[in-house]
Amino acid sequence: MEYVALAVISYLLGSIPTGLIVGKVAKGIDVRGYGSGKIGATNILRTLGPGAFVTVFAVDFAKGFLAVLLAGYLIGNTWAQAVAGLAALVGHNWSVFLGFSGGRGIAVGIGGLYRVSPLVAVPLTVVTIVVILVSRYVSLGNIIGGILAIPIMLLVVLLGLARPEYLFYVAPGAAIVLYQHRDNIVRLLSGTERKLGESALPYDSSERNPA
Repeated sequence: MEYVALAVISYLLGSIPTGLIVGKVAKGIDVRGYGSGKIGATNILRTLGPGAFVTVFAVDFAKGFLAVLLAGYLIGNTWAQAVAGLAALVGHNWSVFLGFSGGRGIAVGIGGLYRVSPLVAVPLTVVTIVVILVSRYVSLGNIIGGILAIPIMLLVVLLGLARPEYLFYVAPGAAIVLYQHRDNIVRLLSGTERKLGESALPYDSSERNPA
């Protein structure tokens, strides 16, 4: 039962719709009506600018980090941390407060990963940032980071530098992140993906689930 309680608490923590709240407070808008229709930091950057982006990214990062940290205090083992991190990620992407919609999970996922294994989180962060700066596609950096997360985590585990239980956070977490970027993948392949610095247009639902 303690794992169920932890999962519920972590899910609710992850479900806090930071981007929606910041959009309402900063400009009185619902950010789901713009850009990708998501509440994550990238859509906030395009919709509200860099200041709001930093706020949303930091809070979403903290949701993942604190969920794993809380698991360590309440139960104190690596399985609990994996459960908490994954539950927070699920909560962010499918928030109970937003009719089970939300973001793509990057900030929350990396926040949990920094608590689980900085040896994995740091190189993934570096690779993601480099890809974004070179390509100007935020989504491409996130996708490549998601693809590399599992092999890097596996390598760290095989080297004895992290517990194998953490793979049960990283593997499904990376799969969720990639799944949430499926519309971006379609746009990248078609050459219609928005680049870094482009403002958000009113949300077009056909972009999320292209025919």
